[in-house]
This record gives sequence, structure tokens and C-alpha cells, in this order.
Amino acid sequence: MLQWITRPGWPGHLLAMAGGALTTLALAPFDIWPLAVVSIALLYFGLRELRPGQAALRGWSYGFGLFASGTSWVYVSIHDYGAASPALAGVLTLGFVAGLGLFFALPGALWARWFRRSEAPLPDALAFAALWVAQEVFRGWFLTGFPWLYAGYSQLSGPLAGLAPVGGVWLLSFVLALSAALIVNLNALRPKKPFYVAAVILLLAPWGAGVTLQDHAWTRAKDQPLKVAAIQGNIAQHLKWDPTQLNAQLALYRDLSFSAKPVDILVWPETAIPMLKDQAQGFIGVMDRFARERNLALITGVPVRQPNARGEMRYYNAITSFGEGQGTYLKQKLVPFGEYVPLQEVLRGLIAFFDLPMSDFAPGPSDQPPLLAKGYRLAPLICYEVVYPDFAAQFAAQSDILLTVSNDTWFGTSIGPLQHLQMAQMRALEAGRWMIRATNNGVTVLIDPHGRVTEWLPQFEQAVLYGEVQAMQGLTPYLQWRNWPLAILCALLLGWALLASRMAKTL
Repeated sequence: MLQWITRPGWPGHLLAMAGGALTTLALAPFDIWPLAVVSIALLYFGLRELRPGQAALRGWSYGFGLFASGTSWVYVSIHDYGAASPALAGVLTLGFVAGLGLFFALPGALWARWFRRSEAPLPDALAFAALWVAQEVFRGWFLTGFPWLYAGYSQLSGPLAGLAPVGGVWLLSFVLALSAALIVNLNALRPKKPFYVAAVILLLAPWGAGVTLQDHAWTRAKDQPLKVAAIQGNIAQHLKWDPTQLNAQLALYRDLSFSAKPVDILVWPETAIPMLKDQAQGFIGVMDRFARERNLALITGVPVRQPNARGEMRYYNAITSFGEGQGTYLKQKLVPFGEYVPLQEVLRGLIAFFDLPMSDFAPGPSDQPPLLAKGYRLAPLICYEVVYPDFAAQFAAQSDILLTVSNDTWFGTSIGPLQHLQMAQMRALEAGRWMIRATNNGVTVLIDPHGRVTEWLPQFEQAVLYGEVQAMQGLTPYLQWRNWPLAILCALLLGWALLASRMAKTL
């Protein structure tokens, strides 16, 4: 079995594919976190003897297994809500997964060509961990990014969770990759006692620190708790943009709000008002008067139409705050095909999936301030934006409370919404702040500064969530320094490995 992993050929590639699928089991909703280490160890071990071409194929096989198992919900979005036939949805999903696998093919080839140091197991493990983080960062940036299924999310309920406020999810991924590589190399290091001792320390110290810092309070409460409510309308996706259903949807949110218990902040989900803001002024005026009478801030998702800096009329996915709140935020990180269509001149009209409702949004400007509610600053994150660690940290550092609104109806009954929730929990843990998460059909929750869900609503139910949150002050080390310390460390490790590899080849 071990020979199959290390040798070229399809048996090793298939094992790598199975190894990639193990990471999905380490994440929500399965949460078998040790499998994250096993998964990465299988890839690391499988790359140790391969030439660059075979290493690229081995890496791609791992990535294919990861995304085929972890993003199967793409099929649901394309078939159930994109009106594609089962065959076409299957082909598009397969192409999507195969394309994402290339994110692991590139580092596989680079590892075999430039960074691998088989003669030095300890530096080799450190360089591999650095390259793993570089792969995750690149995946979260390239072509607007796909920051899904990071290994570090497996530690939300694991021993390393205490390190998230120190270095974010990428620090957790670094430790997991380093641990996997060190475990593989321990036997080779045993005859070299100083290196073996150093490896054991490097292996155990981060896990010990993670456990020690598990309940450490990096931030502190500001003022008294705020009473909040979040409405989960549970509007079916095929009805959401139906003009004949508009009045019924507006009446639903209005009536649930009118009958709600007294709160300080009331939140509706993403595009809860399924019409342009300038066309909904009458309805918004009614709800604004209601909010002022109740002395509450009402926050809702609503599309916005306004000219950009060049005077061109553009459409934005947005959230707005009124009553005892103010501000409108225009979403910056858009979902490909769901909110905009890449190469739309070519793809528009080919199939219904490329003509989904509200798929012509523009990204909002990057210098927007937080929303205000009852005098507190709320970090506004719309749907997909909450999965970008560094982007969310920028808003969190300026805010007292985190807010995310979403419409995960596109995922159907798949594991997608639970993965999405896990990433939102990680953002709260990284920032040391409470988070309000309001969704159309689940999972609507309140999350504490340790990333734990304190109140929640079941999926696929129409209900109102009640609870309390607190404004927080102070910055976690991650909000203060962000990814710079880890980025510098990884750059030094990769530079060291590259230099040592080139010197070894010239001797």
C-alpha cells in the first residue's frame, strides 16, 4: 500500500483522490478533525519520490477528491435552480471540480521541482507547510478566489482552535500541514537525536498552545448586552424573484416584524426585499416608522441601483440599516454565475443557468464604512464575503459586532449551508466578536466570540430567532497583525528551501 502511494501511476493517484475526500469528512457537518492530518499526510507522503509531471497529476487527484466530495452542492445549484438537465449539470459540476483540482496540481509540480528536500526531513516538513498555506492563499485570491474547504476549518471544534485569534484559519492550516509532514518524517529523524527532538517539539508545541489558549479572552465586552432578532423567511428560491409573489414576501417580513418581541436590532436576510431599493421606498418608509416607534435598528438585504464613479447605472447586492440605524453597504465579493457572469458576452443565453435572476451585479467600492445600529458599528458581510478571512478581518477590526446575511437556498438540502456556517463561526473566533447571522432558510444563528453557536433556528423553517449579543472592544492578534507574520515566515521557509535545493543540485 505504501509503495502505491509513493510510486507514479494510477493506484497512487486514486489513493491521493481518496485522501482529498478525507478533508471533507474533517469539516462540517462531519467534524472528524483528525482526518485533516491524515489527509495531508497522504498527499505529502505520495509526493516524496515523484517527478514534477507525476507530482502535478498526484496533486490534481488530491484536489479532485477534495472538491468532488466537498462541493457536491454545485450540482444542486446548477440542476435544481439553474434549470440544467441532470446530464448537463453533471458535466458542468465535473468541469468545475476538475478545474479546482488544478490548485493542487501547481504546488505539486512546484514541490517536486523546486522545494522538496528529501535529504533534510525537518526543513522539508517546514517548507511543505509553507507551500500548503501559499496554495490556500492563492486559491482565495486567483480569479476572485474560491476560499472553500480550507484544512484549518476542521479545527473549529479541535485542539488548535485557540490559535485562530492569533493567526487566523491559515495558521491552523499551517500547523496541520506541518504536523502531517513531521509525523511522516519522524522515523527518518529518529537516528539524528537533535533533529528528532526539534521535530517532536515542533509537532507538540502548537497543539499544546492551541489547547492552552482555547478559552482565552482576547477582547472584552463594551456596554450592556443588546437584544437581537433575526427573521428566517424560508422563501423557496423559485418564488423569490417571482413578481406575483412580491407582495406576499414583503407582507411576511412586515408581519413577522410587527409581531416580534421588543429588541434593539432586528435583521432580515440577504435580498429579503426582492426589489430595487429606490422602487421600495414606500415599504421601507413604513418599516422605518415602525423601527423608530419601537426604538430599534432594522437591517435588511435589498438590491440597489445607482450610478458608479463614471456615471454609469449599475446594480448592487446590498444591505441597508434604518430606524435607529443608518448606512448602506454594497457587496464587494460577488459569486461567479450567481451574481455576475464571467465572459458574459459569450455565455449569456447559452443555458438558463447563465441567466439567473440578479446575476448582473457590480462589486461595491472597497472603502465603505461599517453599518451603524443603535450607535454600534456592525461589520457587514453579505453571503460569500464571510468566507474570505483577510477581507472579513478588515471590517471586523473597525467594528463592534459582526453581521452576515445570506440566502443559502441555492444549496438545497446539501452540506453546503453547514460548511458556510462553519466558516462564519471561524470569522467570529478570529475576531473575538459576536456575530449575527440571518439567512433565508438556514442556518440562522448567533455566534459568540469563541466561535460557538449560542442560539439557532432549524433549517427550512419559517421562524424568528431571539437572543443577545454584546459589542466587543479590543483587537485579537490576528486583527492587529493579520496574515503578515505568517506570510513572512512562509516566504522565508520557501526561500530557504529553494536556495538549498538549487545549491544541492550544483554540488
